[in-house]
Amino acid sequence: MSFFEAFILAIVEGLTEFLPVSSTGHMIIVSSVLGIASDPFTKTFTVAIQLGAILSVVVLYWKRFFQSLEFYYKLLVAFIPAMVLGLLFSNYIDQLLESVEVVAIMLILGGIIFLFIDKIFKDSEISGSTDITYKTALRIGFFQTIAMIPGVSRSAATIIGGLTQKLTKKAAAEFSFFLAVPTMAAATGYKLLKFYLDGNKFGSNEIGVLIFGNVIAFIVALLAIKSFITFLTKHGFKLFGYYRIILGVAILTLYWLGIELNIV
Repeated sequence: MSFFEAFILAIVEGLTEFLPVSSTGHMIIVSSVLGIASDPFTKTFTVAIQLGAILSVVVLYWKRFFQSLEFYYKLLVAFIPAMVLGLLFSNYIDQLLESVEVVAIMLILGGIIFLFIDKIFKDSEISGSTDITYKTALRIGFFQTIAMIPGVSRSAATIIGGLTQKLTKKAAAEFSFFLAVPTMAAATGYKLLKFYLDGNKFGSNEIGVLIFGNVIAFIVALLAIKSFITFLTKHGFKLFGYYRIILGVAILTLYWLGIELNIV
């Protein structure tokens, strides 16, 4: 992987990690277009640079992120479902990550749901809560497991999970950001270890590209998070729904025309 390719992927990661459009889906598509998706290091890189993106959460919300031990206990409770299912079905998840069709279909289905989310949860901004209980955290954690299917979007699944628990959009989005920290840190560590145990080596170029990618993803995510919170509070999910549907249809159309994004 070149530094230019790492730069492109890192920008995509930073922009999409906290938007409900599936960062994993976008990374699969972009790496396919670049022609590097089948490379083992690329697959590791696309997960590892999520660490840079999620560190932006710690920086932006550091006062709240280091607020109390109870806050970490709630994050742990929310993280457990994804941790357990991720370990049990890691091989199957890796197979799904190699399917552009799955990404496209889930983008479309998620987009259709987004067209109605604001109406379904229209009372959340009026009577919604900002309090995260242990029960709320666990239920959001189960919603997060849905995002193991590429194209679903981790942030979308957890935000919707929060809304089902009668949280405000802002509270649901912010808890989604906080939950990304242990989830993506664990995913990064697991992916790096698996890459090494599979007999691959981290040379000076790979290490340099990883550091560079994480820095770029961190900077871009810093800018994206605040903008997303403001946009979501004012305008809701509908625009993201249209975007997901258009992108998903475009990908399927290319596939049906025989212009396949080859990632296997």
